Amino acid sequence: MVSTQLNTKQMIAARVAKEMNDGDVVNLGIGLPTMVPSFLPPGVNVILQSENGYIGLGPLEGDVDPDLVNAGGQPASILPGGAFFDSLFSFELIRGGHIDVTVLGGLEVDEKGNLANWMVPGKMVPGMGGAMDLVTGAKKVIVAMEHTAKSGSSKVLEQCRLPLTGKGVVDLIVTELAVFRVTEDGLILEELQDGVDLKTVEEKTEAFFKINPAILVK
Repeated sequence: MVSTQLNTKQMIAARVAKEMNDGDVVNLGIGLPTMVPSFLPPGVNVILQSENGYIGLGPLEGDVDPDLVNAGGQPASILPGGAFFDSLFSFELIRGGHIDVTVLGGLEVDEKGNLANWMVPGKMVPGMGGAMDLVTGAKKVIVAMEHTAKSGSSKVLEQCRLPLTGKGVVDLIVTELAVFRVTEDGLILEELQDGVDLKTVEEKTEAFFKINPAILVK
């Protein structure tokens, strides 16, 4: 799958990039998801939309404009043909179903495709931002996150414990250990990352999951 020379976050971003199709309109959450464009396969170009009022954002590397930032406040650039607009139009794009893929980080995801990624009770948070709208309006929702919390506990759960961002909204979960597809019947383990064995995934995943038979014959 992905080179072991990449660090954990790069490995996740590189695998997520394989889910993109040429011409997709994509919204990227803050943090890890913003790394995805750096790993797009040759011939795959996506149109980046940002909820703070842009479509056609350029890469975060190179000739960026400090006065032009993405939704996470990172200096960005705008590509030829890109456009600026107000928040009303931006969320009309999102809520109207015009975003092909959104990639978001996660604090918890469970086997029913519920996502919690915006707050931990008792901690100061700036608010949910556009996450609730994105998980509802985007055609495909990918959660890109590390498999376990700093404490070592699983973030792929039987049931989310934190306040939800969206209920039954996740389509794909990509971690440094594995790739899970969310179905009506629960999670299906579709892939193991390079160098990861099935036992490790089973030990670090609280949620019940079925296994794609193709994994077992490799």
